[in-house]
Amino acid sequence: MDRLPSVEIAGRRTPSTYGLLHAASVQWHGLEFERFAAELGSVDRELREAYYAEHRELPTLARFMAFGRRVGAPELEMAETLTRTHMGAIRERVTFPAHHAALLARLRGHVRLAVCSNFSHGETARAVLGEAGLLEHFDQIVISDEIGIRKPRAEIFAAVLERLGLEPEEVIHIGDSLSADVAGAAQLGMHTAWLTRRVHDPEAALREYGGPAPEHVISDLTGLEAVLRVD
Repeated sequence: MDRLPSVEIAGRRTPSTYGLLHAASVQWHGLEFERFAAELGSVDRELREAYYAEHRELPTLARFMAFGRRVGAPELEMAETLTRTHMGAIRERVTFPAHHAALLARLRGHVRLAVCSNFSHGETARAVLGEAGLLEHFDQIVISDEIGIRKPRAEIFAAVLERLGLEPEEVIHIGDSLSADVAGAAQLGMHTAWLTRRVHDPEAALREYGGPAPEHVISDLTGLEAVLRVD
């Protein structure tokens, strides 16, 4: 997200799609940017508080539909335009670790692979995986947007198990969030690996975390080959 354009909102510069969103939707609502940002920010805070408190996914389209109702422009066309603009900006700025496709190809010869992801727009998630050359390696894709539930709730992990036709003890879940990935998977009895590539201070994160410890800690996905004993 830090690669998004920098915009000034309420006197503070921050990376955001708000500037792009305003330009794409002003024809419907006619708001000046500061008012637009204030209204959308208010909707975002209210919805996220309500949805995330119960670990429900907030679909991007639902977010923008709610904004339209707030400003008296409840047009599906506007919400769809905002969704395409927001997700398009994110998709354009995604970078891919170059070695991941080859790694998954090697692993695919030994184990079944699935994605279990918190993301608010399933279509974009699948497009990103496809553009990275990763989609073809997965047996199943489970996106929170498509089932309405976010990690760490058990239902999203259960959906992965059901689609794979496997028991929890037959699966290892890998993720970079101790609370969402490690604790979420462990509650079902799945094995866990904590990926620390983008964790600023792993030792501090562990000290602040009170849940079940990860069984494995890896700094890069290549560490899975040793964990799974894949030659």
